[in-house]
Amino acid sequence: MLSELHAAHKVIGVKQSKKAIRDGAAVEVYVALDAERRVVGPIYELCSETGTQIREITTMAELGDAAGIDVGAAVVTVLRD
Repeated sequence: MLSELHAAHKVIGVKQSKKAIRDGAAVEVYVALDAERRVVGPIYELCSETGTQIREITTMAELGDAAGIDVGAAVVTVLRD
C-alpha cells in the first residue's frame, strides 16, 4: 500500500489536497493519525462529502517517508492519471 505511494502521481499537504479533492482529481487520501485534528479535520469532511477514500497512516514521519520527502506529512493525496 505505502510502497506504491512513492511513485504515484500525488500532491502533498493540506491545501493542495483540499483543492484536488474539491476538483474531483483525488483517487484516495492518506492521513497521518498523529497530525493535529484541526489541520486534517477539513480533509475528513471533504472526503466524506465527495466519497473519496481515506487511508489512515500511523505517523506523519511514516507518511512523509512513503511519499518520498524528508519531512513528515499530514496528508498525501493520490491523483487520477
